[in-house]
Amino acid sequence: MDLSKSLIAGLIIATGFLGGCASNNAQEQAQAAQSDNVVVDTANPRDPFESTNREIWEFNWEVLDAYILRPVTVTYVTVMPKVARTGLVNITDNLQEPANFLNNVFQGKVDDGLDSLARFLINTTVGLVGTFDVASKIGIERKREQFGETLAVWGVETGPFLMLPFLGPSDPRSFTGDYVDGFAFPMTLIDGTVNLARIGISILEARAQLMDQEAQLEQSIDDYAFVRNAYFENLEFRVTDGQSGDKAIDDEQLDDFADFEAMLEGSDFDSYNLPEEGKKEDKEKDDIDNK
Repeated sequence: MDLSKSLIAGLIIATGFLGGCASNNAQEQAQAAQSDNVVVDTANPRDPFESTNREIWEFNWEVLDAYILRPVTVTYVTVMPKVARTGLVNITDNLQEPANFLNNVFQGKVDDGLDSLARFLINTTVGLVGTFDVASKIGIERKREQFGETLAVWGVETGPFLMLPFLGPSDPRSFTGDYVDGFAFPMTLIDGTVNLARIGISILEARAQLMDQEAQLEQSIDDYAFVRNAYFENLEFRVTDGQSGDKAIDDEQLDDFADFEAMLEGSDFDSYNLPEEGKKEDKEKDDIDNK
């Protein structure tokens, strides 16, 4: 097990420990929120660890992001040329294509799986180890699928909502899926230093995408509840490939949160365009109905 996997395992254990040691329960937090004219939902069955999750969220957003991640991201964006950034993102995306291939096949989407395999072969060779996304240029689009989504297709439930230190919003199914995806080729061949660099690039690029959405998050009545609810909506959207239907939040909120979730997970670049894909699919469905 490399350093990054050990760190992730340690974080989930730490989260469980904090859940047993938290001194403020959900009722106390609700009373505090009411004194500030904030409405807090403490009865969400998918969030039994809400009091602890809220504390971790405050730490992630108000401490880690404010004093570390955001300043480092601003420096990174300022110093790193755009062409170099694009190349680095393409490389990190290309490393995930074998996992995309397996998960698409496991979900019965063989054609999409073959597209993922073709993308990996083309971009690794012609695209110089993935530096250039040649596959997209010739019309083979990325079909991103995670093992957590595969588990969902197989009928596994998400489990309780988890706000993880450093990693942000998650759930047991997604966390397990991310861990399993880390064993797909060529991830197992990457040493600890290179893997940490890959994760770092993913986090910085995803955080950079969030800059324009900061105001909306800060102006929300309950930023934690917004993140939690949008997390589950975005998760269902991805699992159903954009067919989750009309839910609690609108497409604009989902689009904004997709950027936010990517910053916290450090890997979900394609999710930025998911709502638009859903709109496109809905339009195609309407066209068929009209005929």
